[in-house]
Amino acid sequence: MRIGIFTLQADATADPAIVAKHAEDLGFSSYWVPDHIILPVNYKADYPGKVEGAEAPEALWRMPDPMIALMRAATATTRMEVGTGVLLVPERHPLHLAKEIASLDHYSGGRFHFGIGAGWCEEETEIFGGDFEHRWTQVAESIEVMKRCWIDHDSEHHGHYYDYPPVRCYPKPVQRPHPPIYLGGLMFDGKWAKRVFHRIVKWGDGWIPGVASVEQVVDGRRQLTALAEEAGRDPKSIRIRVFGATGQWRTRKEQVGFDEAGVEEIIIWLRQPDCDGIRRELDGLAAELIRQ
Repeated sequence: MRIGIFTLQADATADPAIVAKHAEDLGFSSYWVPDHIILPVNYKADYPGKVEGAEAPEALWRMPDPMIALMRAATATTRMEVGTGVLLVPERHPLHLAKEIASLDHYSGGRFHFGIGAGWCEEETEIFGGDFEHRWTQVAESIEVMKRCWIDHDSEHHGHYYDYPPVRCYPKPVQRPHPPIYLGGLMFDGKWAKRVFHRIVKWGDGWIPGVASVEQVVDGRRQLTALAEEAGRDPKSIRIRVFGATGQWRTRKEQVGFDEAGVEEIIIWLRQPDCDGIRRELDGLAAELIRQ
């Protein structure tokens, strides 16, 4: 089983170059970071990961730009894949984002993985001109724009959110036709949201769910397979990586069954907030999960 890592702290206290290089040397396969450009001081919705009665974590407003953090990680490594977990698509213009992603994939030699989200904070989305009430409709159109930029020599678009004449966007990504696009997901009341699976089948490349058990992955994969076959798509073309919550999947015993469920990688959420602490944490995880 391949093991990746995710860190909320991708700033100077946990320098992506130092953390990613140490992780690659130990045998970890990927490095993922989250995204919030800003966080409004006042907002209505609860942070989805908030513990009842506790404040939202400071990391929500301390995050550096994910593309710059990942470029630093990619430059310090030679094999490690880098990814967004997840980038908030409605907060960026797709032409600009397409350029950034293609450049990162180009310079990293084809190691970028594009985990996407639509955001949970209405005030944050609207500051950047996003349509919060219809944010996934906007995301779908944005992805369409980016794919055309990555694939075509000339591209133009005339849609609801974006409208522009023929343009050229270079460099092209190394991965063809484009870097893989992943959508996340969590179970609520014991059920997966079918609309997420429909989006993956229609225009995504992979699924990065947070789960509480292998059985949840099996259930989700079964639904994805059925929808893919119904749409005439090969179910094997949909990649699955499990995104661990803090404290999850940190022992071999906990990971039993994921490989058989079709999971290609488990991404471990790092707990420590600084370089020295993370290096010690990685050493311990490698001893348990990677070293034979």
